[in-house]
Amino acid sequence: MLVDHLPRLSLGFLPTPIHPLPGLSRALMGPDLWIKRDDQTGLGAGGNKVRKLELLIAEAMAQGADTVLTAGAPQSNHARQTAAAAARNGLACLLALRGKAPEVVTGNLLLDHLFGADVRWAGDRPFPEMLAELAEEVSGRGGKPYIIPYGGSNELGTAAFAEAMVELLQQSREASVEFDRVLFASSSGGTHAGLLLGAHALGYRGQIVGISVDKTETGLHDVILRLMTRTARLLRLDSVPPEREVLLDNRCLGAGYAIMGEPEREAILMMASTEGILLDPVYTGRALAGLVSMVRNEEIGKGEKLLFWHTGGMPALFAYNRQLMA
Repeated sequence: MLVDHLPRLSLGFLPTPIHPLPGLSRALMGPDLWIKRDDQTGLGAGGNKVRKLELLIAEAMAQGADTVLTAGAPQSNHARQTAAAAARNGLACLLALRGKAPEVVTGNLLLDHLFGADVRWAGDRPFPEMLAELAEEVSGRGGKPYIIPYGGSNELGTAAFAEAMVELLQQSREASVEFDRVLFASSSGGTHAGLLLGAHALGYRGQIVGISVDKTETGLHDVILRLMTRTARLLRLDSVPPEREVLLDNRCLGAGYAIMGEPEREAILMMASTEGILLDPVYTGRALAGLVSMVRNEEIGKGEKLLFWHTGGMPALFAYNRQLMA
């Protein structure tokens, strides 16, 4: 609907299902909780980035690229799904990952290698600098590179999640449920900006609430505003949501990005033991920890209907086995 004028590949199993979470709702004695299963998108062990990659890889191929490049943390879900999408479409993939090579290859990093990605370690160098250097390397050997930004969060990636809101609202109508809030992990900004822009365009009146996982509220807030403005032009929309509707909660930043604390551990175990659903320590575990805190602090009413958007990330669990079993 919103992206019909843009080139798009079919990479994921869409629409992803929504369903209630009765066990978790009982455990929290709070609102009526539902979940959107973007962990079930299929490609490369699933995850929300597949939505973005349907537009990004389509543009790369339209431009004649033979190599896609992107960046992320050592256990990046985005890098793993990009590598899978590249493999699916016969493209080479170069990944610039933060830090240095670990002694043990596990989780998402293992899957990066299985999908055939060429992994480079960026140390503490800025990702744009590293990606530009790698693009020159590809061009120097006669290839044609296509750079996908961190998290896939540019106008195309954001547009994919504006379109995802079309999907959710159709499903909510079919299920005869109106969600008071949609809650999810917010990091590079594209998912958040897209959901908020789609909600605005489609007249959704509930709240779009992001749980920050790795940035200060102010920095991420500004990123989301810029992405909405640029993506609105791409989608030919007349307006963007007012700034006051950019809702971010930074209560779960803890010791920092990708450092799992007790709130994330509790949330992961709670979802697994009540619903048989796996979260990850970096994104969805932290997002659910934020939801749990809101319920316990009575910031979310018992009569509310709330959708938790599961953005994927299960393979990263295996890199945190010691902390989870402590």
